[in-house]
Amino acid sequence: MTDDSAAAAPPSTGFHGLLHAQRVWDTELPCFDPASAPPAPVPLFHTWFAEAVAAGQAEPHAMSLATADAEGLPDVRTLLLHDADGRGFHFATHATSVKGHQLAARPYAALGFYWPAQGRQVRIRGPVVRCTPAESHADLHARSTGALAAALTGAQSKVVGSVAELHRAADAAWDRARAEPNTEAQTWTRYVVEPAGAEFFQGDARRRHIRLRYRRQDDGGWARELLWP
Repeated sequence: MTDDSAAAAPPSTGFHGLLHAQRVWDTELPCFDPASAPPAPVPLFHTWFAEAVAAGQAEPHAMSLATADAEGLPDVRTLLLHDADGRGFHFATHATSVKGHQLAARPYAALGFYWPAQGRQVRIRGPVVRCTPAESHADLHARSTGALAAALTGAQSKVVGSVAELHRAADAAWDRARAEPNTEAQTWTRYVVEPAGAEFFQGDARRRHIRLRYRRQDDGGWARELLWP
């Protein structure tokens, strides 16, 4: 993930110099024996997530969500994981947002987690299922007042006229969220990525990175295989 030749190059200024002065994994990395991995990916994800939390990783529940638009062009953004269980990996957004429209047209997505505190990445790909209105309502109201206020603020992904307009709408949404904590956000929707494949990447300071891939089989089980880094 770094250019080793940069260490021998003369120092330079500006963006290029700053970029190539950066290093990754400036810490002792854990070992990962893929032979000890469980037969399915979600239990391993639970273990790695707990270890990321224990290692002090900031916002370990933050993830990249990649979708495709109507022309098949990729789009990506960062949001929060809401659960990982036997159904898959859960997140939520407004069905009327850009990603909501993209998922309606092409219900398939990829997720990416990066936990540099341990030199680990997890990648998930699979079809996306829209949850029921009851599940979506429960999802929103299991979260904070601020999350409800954010869901009630404006129309996600639409153009807003000014920062002042944004602030007025946000203040009104906070007032409503406090006064009506069980209010509905009609377009708020919970989704589940049902993993068809999952990859667990453990970085190594000597570049002997371990990549373990799970592939869903026709019988519902999982095949496990190592990949060259």
